[in-house]
Amino acid sequence: MSFSELSNKPLEAVRKLQASPSRAIRVRRRGDDEDLVLVDANRARDLREVMKTTTSLFAALLRHDPEVRALVSQVMPETFPWTRFLPEDELRQFTAELPGVLEAADSLGNPTSVTALIYGWKGTAEIYADPDLQAWQIMRHIPGQHQAPEGDRVISRRVRPRRPDG
Repeated sequence: MSFSELSNKPLEAVRKLQASPSRAIRVRRRGDDEDLVLVDANRARDLREVMKTTTSLFAALLRHDPEVRALVSQVMPETFPWTRFLPEDELRQFTAELPGVLEAADSLGNPTSVTALIYGWKGTAEIYADPDLQAWQIMRHIPGQHQAPEGDRVISRRVRPRRPDG
């Protein structure tokens, strides 16, 4: 459904929303504007409760059981394939940071800090995966040496890289 259709035919939009199995409809916007998703309040509440429960359970397991922490570190590459490029200590640090950030973001109802953490660690993995970027990271800390490899997008941890398309 387009944004214009939503504005001009709101009752039809509500009918489509109610008929949708996901109780959500995508609202397309013109140009480069980001699309919107219209969700009914009950579905939004349900999704939030599922996320809260999952996050709390995941964080509690990681906090209370060293074996679970070790297992999560082992399976991280299944969820985040780029973690294969992180050294073990960095992978453990990412695994340790993730549940706390998930809980804090959930308490605010805002996932932005989670995506920032993930993109930051992904950027770190990009540096470990590319010898030229690793050399540049080292060189940039030497006075007078600040030239990045030509054509490369350099990212360091804690700096949020641009989001991938899609």
